[in-house]
This record gives sequence, structure tokens and C-alpha cells, in this order.
Amino acid sequence: MQRQQQLTEWLHSLFPNEKFTLAPASADASFRRYFRATFADGSTKVVMDAPPQHEDCRPFLHIGKLFEDAGTHVPHVYAQDLAQGFLLLSDLGNTTYLQALTKGGGAIAKQLYGTATDALIRIQLASKQNELPPYNEALLRRELNLFPEWYIAKHLGVTLTEKQSADLERAFQRILANNLAQPCVYVHRDYHSRNLMHIAPPLPNPLPQAGEGANEKSTFQFSPGILDFQDAVYGPITYDLASLFKDAYIRWEEEQIMDWLIRYWENARKAGLPVRDDFGEFYRDYEMMGVQRHIKVLGIFARLYHRDGKEGYLKDMPLVMDYLRRACARYIDLKPLLNLLDELHPNAVQEGYTF
Repeated sequence: MQRQQQLTEWLHSLFPNEKFTLAPASADASFRRYFRATFADGSTKVVMDAPPQHEDCRPFLHIGKLFEDAGTHVPHVYAQDLAQGFLLLSDLGNTTYLQALTKGGGAIAKQLYGTATDALIRIQLASKQNELPPYNEALLRRELNLFPEWYIAKHLGVTLTEKQSADLERAFQRILANNLAQPCVYVHRDYHSRNLMHIAPPLPNPLPQAGEGANEKSTFQFSPGILDFQDAVYGPITYDLASLFKDAYIRWEEEQIMDWLIRYWENARKAGLPVRDDFGEFYRDYEMMGVQRHIKVLGIFARLYHRDGKEGYLKDMPLVMDYLRRACARYIDLKPLLNLLDELHPNAVQEGYTF
């Protein structure tokens, strides 16, 4: 309550002659909370509450500026108080991609994923070295290690044998070798249906071609609203695609995903992005990146449950495991990892795991 009182007083200092009401807008897996301020004229703004002892707003401000300059729709920052951990932001609405897709299904999916990949290409075209932290081996490895620590040891209560540990390490080395060999761009790191907002139907919005600028903003307002980008890094070009198409919160048929992925690859090549010339090689990069992400996500979901008491993520584990198993079954390099998953879940079937 003290934080909310401080937030209210800060808003009154910004709008001394205006009345407003304040209501919770959303929260995420961190300490950040969001409130929607509704003013007498019906307009709204969103306030981020990020306690400075737990959260640093500076990456959000820096990355938001990079993405906004790239011509994508992120929350615009109207005011900031870094000492208190408050930001006043534009309101991107209430409808996430997940909500829109759950309601509209396949009829709206092509439209939404088309605009999402267009926005992603704009972000990737704006990429520069040394603007964001590198998605290097240390960070990728730290993420992979969440799996044995939190998923295997804590969630399953299993201690790996020496052979199992060695097999897991070999798989990790093969995954990392692929991830680190990929071309690098800006990586959102959580580019999926809960962090994209459905704002308006898209209008024709041609992507820049090779040699053209990436910061053409004339129609950016029709692209998705992009949230939760404060952990963005400079890393593998397929990472955000794995987040988007192998979404932990909604499932699409692999044939549909393949179609969307080919469309992205074709548009990315036309725009001059450094994707592989051969789609088969590009697809393997995408699959290996997805494996890294899903190993990490299983560890994170287990940690959110066991450490933070957030049990809602447990229901999303089966889909993540399904993505992981399907990819491991396709590549001989990942067969030892698939065997380990079978040993960890001896009664599991391809779908409908119980943990």
C-alpha cells in the first residue's frame, strides 16, 4: 500500500489539476507491477512500479528507445522517476495476442503473426554491436543450467547418474556450438503472445529493403504493441522466432508454423538480414535455438513454482516439453538428450505429460 500511495502522489505531482483513478493493469514474473490511470476525459496512461531495490528501469528506457527508433510500437515514456522506480507510459490496451488468438483462432492468426514478424524484422534491421549486452556463452550456459538445478533436481527430485550428467553436458555443448555460430541481431528474449498487444488491424506496411533505413515510422502504430523487452540482448537471429512460433502458451500445427517461418525467412532475406541462404540450415538453427530456450523455460517455470509459489506455470510445462522432445527426435546430435528425457519420464507419452 505504501508503494501505491507513493505512486499516486507522484502522479498528482505530474497532473496537479486533473482527477484520475488508478487500477491494476498487469503484473509479470518479476517485481514490476503496472497500473492504469484513467483521467476525467477518458484518456488513459500506464504507470510502471519497479521498486529500485529490485529492478533497474534504465535498460527498459534504453531498449525502448532503440525499438521505438526502429519503427515499432513500444510504450512511449512520458515521465520518469528513477529514484522511486516509477515510469509514466502510453497505454497499449488490454488485448494481448494470446487473448486475441484464443478468441479469433486461425482466422486472425495469419494477420497477427504477419505483423509480429514484420515488427521483428524492423528491430533486427536496427541492430548494432555494443548497444545491448551480448547473448554470449556464459549467459546461454547459465540459462541451460536452470534445467538440471530447478527442473531435474528440485521439480523431479532426481539426482543424475554420472553417465546422465555427461550426456546432458554433451548435448549442452552441441546446442551452444550452434547458438554461438548464428548471426547476431537485437533479441527481445520473450517475444511471444503474452508480450505482444493487439491494437488495431494492420494496414499495408512494406518492410524496408536492403539498403533502406529501418526507422520509417509512418505506419508503426499498426504493428503490435511490444512489452517486456527490458532484458533484450545482442544474440542469435532465430531466438525471437523460437519464442514466437514455439510459444509456451499457445500451440499451432507444425505445418502452419513452417509456413510462417518461410514467410519470415523470405522477407528477412529481401530486407538484407543475415539469415542463412539455405532454408534447411536456417530451420536447423531455429530448432536448436528452440531447444536452448525450452530447456531454460522448463527450469524457469520450475523455479517460479518452487521458489516463488507461482503454480500457474505448471500447466504450461507439457507444451514446452513437447516442443523439446519433438526437436530432439529430429536431430541425431540431440538423441542423447531425448534418451535422458525418456529416462526422467519413463511413463510419458508424446503429449499429455504429467509431472
